[in-house]
Amino acid sequence: MRHALVFGGSGQIGHPLLGLLSRDGWRITAVSRQMQSDRPGLHWLQGGLGHAEGIPGHVDAIFSCGPLDAFAGWYRQSAIDCPRVVAFGSTSVDTKRGSADAAERDVARRLREGEAGLFEKAALRGAAATVLRPTLVYGAGRDTTLTRIAQLASRWGRFPLPRHADGLRQPVHVDDLAAAAFACVGNAAAHGQAYALPGGETLTYRDMVARVLASLHPAAKLVELPSPLFSLALFAAQVAGRATGLGEAAVRRMRSDLVFDLSPAQRDFGYAPRPFRPRADMFLPREELGGPWPVT
Repeated sequence: MRHALVFGGSGQIGHPLLGLLSRDGWRITAVSRQMQSDRPGLHWLQGGLGHAEGIPGHVDAIFSCGPLDAFAGWYRQSAIDCPRVVAFGSTSVDTKRGSADAAERDVARRLREGEAGLFEKAALRGAAATVLRPTLVYGAGRDTTLTRIAQLASRWGRFPLPRHADGLRQPVHVDDLAAAAFACVGNAAAHGQAYALPGGETLTYRDMVARVLASLHPAAKLVELPSPLFSLALFAAQVAGRATGLGEAAVRRMRSDLVFDLSPAQRDFGYAPRPFRPRADMFLPREELGGPWPVT
């Protein structure tokens, strides 16, 4: 029986990945900061990277569904014997590299260094590593972009955007990301590669938000504001602590195309993400929906 070690197993990507591995007959050791209950074939360790007791000395595959830089640091220092590593990074490695925001540039730097360190250490060990870079993640009610928009719009009954927020986006569902990790782990073509994982549809930022608002019960109204008025509203929200994480660089990106090619992942391991068809339940935490292994 193949044995998988999964970091971030209770997270928005890790949760559906555990379901795929379990149904395929893998024995799983999963790591979470929160206490979890064991199930047949699934053993939980409580802790974070470097702080979990009982990490096995040998597994057939490691999956990292959490922060890439932290995982790369752990992997460099660990003595675990494992021939296959699949780790999630982010397309922010490219999109935030030249940001006007120093904190965003630091995110891109840490992602670059994490990827380089992971590939280097895996090569030294004779292991095969793959890095998967999602775009805007949604589907489990735990992302900080679309779910946050849905929450605020549900509270206010409307959501403001600056006019001409026409930059292109490719939101990607968590289940498609889990399926990608599951598919590439046994595929030699993915060894030593990094792949962008966009969603299956490209649409403008405005239309993406409009679909989220239309999916809510009741639907919320999209309010488009002239840039000066939006900037004033954003400043007021920041002062009130309601727009943390939304700075000028993020607003500027609403008008920039952030589009990635899915064809390498499609070619190498059959990546086939769904189009963006949001439902209100996609913006609720999955633990509120019931069912340990969601199938969509």
